[in-house]
Amino acid sequence: MTVLPADGLSLAAEFPDPAHEQWQSLVEGVLRKSGKDVAGSAAEEALSTTVEDGLITRPLYTSRDDAPDAGFPGFAPFTRGSKAEGNAANGWDVQQRHSLKDPGRLNEAVLADLENGVTSLWLTVGGAKGVPVSGLARALDGVYLDLAPVVLDAGSELDDAAAELLRLYEARDVAPESARGNLGADPLGRAARSGGTPDLTAAVHWAERCAKEYPGLRALTVDALPYHEAGGSAAQELGSSLATAVAYLRALTGAGLSVEAACAQLEFRYAATADQFLTIAKLRAARRLWARVAEVCGAADAGAQRQHAVTSPVMMTRRDPWVNMLRTTLACLGAGVGGADSVTVLPFDHALGLPDAFARRIARNTSTILMEESHLARVIDPAGGSWYVERLTTELAEAAWAFFQEIERAGGQAAALGSGLIGERLAATWAARSKDLARRKEPVTGVSEFPHLAERLVEREAAPAADGASGGLPTVRRDEAFEALRARSDAHLAETGRRPRVFLAALGPASAHTARATFASNLFQAGGIEPVHDPASVDASTAAEAFATSGATVACLCSGDALYAEQAEAVASALRTAGAQRVFLAGRPAEYAGVDEYVFAGCDVVAVLSSVLDRMGVA
Repeated sequence: MTVLPADGLSLAAEFPDPAHEQWQSLVEGVLRKSGKDVAGSAAEEALSTTVEDGLITRPLYTSRDDAPDAGFPGFAPFTRGSKAEGNAANGWDVQQRHSLKDPGRLNEAVLADLENGVTSLWLTVGGAKGVPVSGLARALDGVYLDLAPVVLDAGSELDDAAAELLRLYEARDVAPESARGNLGADPLGRAARSGGTPDLTAAVHWAERCAKEYPGLRALTVDALPYHEAGGSAAQELGSSLATAVAYLRALTGAGLSVEAACAQLEFRYAATADQFLTIAKLRAARRLWARVAEVCGAADAGAQRQHAVTSPVMMTRRDPWVNMLRTTLACLGAGVGGADSVTVLPFDHALGLPDAFARRIARNTSTILMEESHLARVIDPAGGSWYVERLTTELAEAAWAFFQEIERAGGQAAALGSGLIGERLAATWAARSKDLARRKEPVTGVSEFPHLAERLVEREAAPAADGASGGLPTVRRDEAFEALRARSDAHLAETGRRPRVFLAALGPASAHTARATFASNLFQAGGIEPVHDPASVDASTAAEAFATSGATVACLCSGDALYAEQAEAVASALRTAGAQRVFLAGRPAEYAGVDEYVFAGCDVVAVLSSVLDRMGVA
């Protein structure tokens, strides 16, 4: 029988404490086997990855990766949370978004949400996409306004919508101190989306009124989604939100509000993506940055940022939309662990139109499962102390602060929007990311990777068109380039009764060709091109007949390098004789007569597929 020491059991007591240099030495050995002869820090750098904003993700983080003191939850710099108790008491606020024009339908959806786990409402009001201001009372019929906070998104109809909501509070005997939510004034965010010159007059007016009469109601939203949806990086999203908030702070204090009162009128809205660690770091960095702004303004204690996280619309796909459930789950996890006060999970069919009842149910239940079954809200700042997260938070905060300073040097957020500086910076970021998407360096499951051509498309009622204003920042999606290719294939199918095809000329036994045949099949299907792999294997004597019966107009050789050296040129010649317009080879570029192009991991898939469809005459 083993007797434990009096001071307890140390599971690591019998193991030596390895040095960082020992780990590097082991890495060197592994890299040498793959043909990379590097030593010391170069070995570690070889395994590092550069991501957006010049941030570098390293393979190993240790106590040597120093980061500034994150403080304590609920205290400046609020990196670890705006409240000392975090979300441990009641979990985060589950806020569902609704964009329905019919007040009756909206009321039905709102009540169903509130009865099944949603704790606050985010309503689009007015304009082409929202419920009319005159229908707001009907839409909120049966809603206990002292229990369910309401957040408005009213755009140009801010004054009418805000006045109507306050009228409803009074008509339903809601005490001013019991009113919760946000009137949603965001003139700079509106200018970012639609162009034009922002006017902060109405926002200041409602902030003054809320500060005097409704202590629990905020007037302004600092919405960073327009910058995220235009293709901006995490640092650009944070920098733009800081510049926007500072502009509002100047306007509010200029109107007579104290810095503390002005800060209390702001709520910050950020995108949460399926990169959970980046989402966690982004929310933590946002709180640290705003705390610094408040400190410089002489109100350090007012720097506790209220955050609303929304699962990213950019990552939502139209093809295989069920995968969106996985993406939004990861995003919600990152938002909750990152300390967001409110979280909106967009329904998985968000990109297809108006969500149905099932999609809204899954969206709200995502938060419920993570809080009630996974208990994510029961630990305050669970990522705190992670060397990786702390370092990523610091590096992201520094990159965001640099972008914020660039905007301020340009005259502030309004001036930077008007001059096109912000648009140019975001466009450059999206152009670089688009290259990664096209090369599948950033894969999109169900779209650029593992597409399913025979999937039954999910259909939804079309969402109302956006207001006709133009001139603002664009909106992008990760799937847009591949979606355009798939749309061409769909049109061809509707017109001819079948999809464009590629013949997979597999050489040798399955052990030799399966890997590259699978790769090629996946690649061509991403563009809506149907692979024909029948028979399982061909050679120079059988390739022509097999190609002729396939119904394809292009072919792709698939096998190992050894068989390519023996058979590629002869088979390519046979395929050309049979009428192949273009012959591809799955593998790294080499010199094989008769082969027109090579497809390989890292090639520009969008360019390849687009050119193939062009040659096939697929419009």
